[in-house]
Amino acid sequence: MKNLSHLLITALFFSFLFSTSVKAQDFDRLSNAKIEEQMIVPNYQFEYIPDFTYQEVAAKIKAMETDMPFELNEKIFAFINYFTVRNREYTKMVLQRQNLYFPLFEETLTDHEMPEDIKFLAIIESGLNPKAKSRVGAMGLWQFMPATGRMYSMNLNRDVDDRMDPELATEGAARYLKSLYRMFGDWELALAAYNCGPGNVRKAIKRSGGKKTFWGVYDYLPKETRSYVPQFQAMMYVLRHTEDHNLFLEQPTYPIAFEKIKFNQELDLEQLATVAGVCVEDLEFLNPSIQNRLVPATNLHMAIRVPKEKAELIAANKEQYAEAVKLTSERSDALRASNSTATPIKSVAVASSTTNSSAGQQQKVIYTVKSGDVLGTIATRNGTTVTKLKTWNNLRSNNIRVGQKLVIYKNQANFENTLAQNSGNAGPAPESYTVQPGDTLWLISKKLNGVTVDQLKKLNNLQSDQIKPGQKLKIS
Repeated sequence: MKNLSHLLITALFFSFLFSTSVKAQDFDRLSNAKIEEQMIVPNYQFEYIPDFTYQEVAAKIKAMETDMPFELNEKIFAFINYFTVRNREYTKMVLQRQNLYFPLFEETLTDHEMPEDIKFLAIIESGLNPKAKSRVGAMGLWQFMPATGRMYSMNLNRDVDDRMDPELATEGAARYLKSLYRMFGDWELALAAYNCGPGNVRKAIKRSGGKKTFWGVYDYLPKETRSYVPQFQAMMYVLRHTEDHNLFLEQPTYPIAFEKIKFNQELDLEQLATVAGVCVEDLEFLNPSIQNRLVPATNLHMAIRVPKEKAELIAANKEQYAEAVKLTSERSDALRASNSTATPIKSVAVASSTTNSSAGQQQKVIYTVKSGDVLGTIATRNGTTVTKLKTWNNLRSNNIRVGQKLVIYKNQANFENTLAQNSGNAGPAPESYTVQPGDTLWLISKKLNGVTVDQLKKLNNLQSDQIKPGQKLKIS
């Protein structure tokens, strides 16, 4: 009888706990409640996610040491909830990639005497994916449009796109943001202008009656820009307080040490990898601006990043390699044909695709573990995360061995299907989504891993990106 009483009490407790969980469809109602009563109480099966209140987050933000201070409001809080509760997988992916690019960002921003926290902007722009491409053609870590990229000394052609070069793009972003700050005298407005253009910010200032703060002109900015700055500020908080939200880096991803070598000739990257004994994937990873594994005649003086451990060998034998790595017109055509794959669209988990771009059409790839590989590096090269690699391959730990075969899916939707099957709770996928306050089509595409903005617009016959809270969207 005593055990039965304990069981009943436990059941009642968990029933009450689950009934008070915050559901997505209740977000609109909760946002109108008194904020001091709002508590995030997530209900997740596989992972402990700590509770937190608005007041707790506000106090932590107030105590943050930053050159870009801000005060918490409901819009920023909603994105903190998004990054720490509703889409933790995205935040984990960012944690995995930050070691690759944050040192470069910090060094460049310091050189330009700019706030170090601007580094978090690249997370919102690209998810720290140097090959990210938006639906309107912006590219790289900092999402430069072609014309703006050229303004900041980035050249682009079908074989080499400097917007995807981490160093060149970061230098360009720093210079552009610095000029926007000089223009508006406010970092929040400079960030807004980076997103929607200085002309739109000037219009917003004029329509607001001359107010010169982001929140003062908020209602007059484009809808996407209204979400852009709060996302940035939410990420500033989240990456400073990952432990508070039980967000931990499962396995660090370390940069590949490299040196630059100029070959002063057209170059076949695959042949260079062969003669130098280098993994061609490493060369691609180090040189993301090279699109088709070749350097054309227009880029003869381009410096190639090679693994540091091979740099001395390659430099010493550069003349001997010259003929072997020489590019012919036939070889150029072959490389372009074999590498003409779809460039990934910016999304929650940016993944390179070698299939057609329609959702549900994914390619299963078998990867053979090489000497020196770790799950973190493999995940980063393939635009995925350690968690997904472990799920796809039923790995209980991060240990892998040379020669081991790993399954990798090149589209996010496969991960969701695999996870559902492994959990034993596979059910029918939801067919619709209810728009919540603060949502944009881009944000919704992030939540619905595997669905792009263009697909959402086609499914719902949308002529523009305008949506409103409460609107039902077809997602399948």
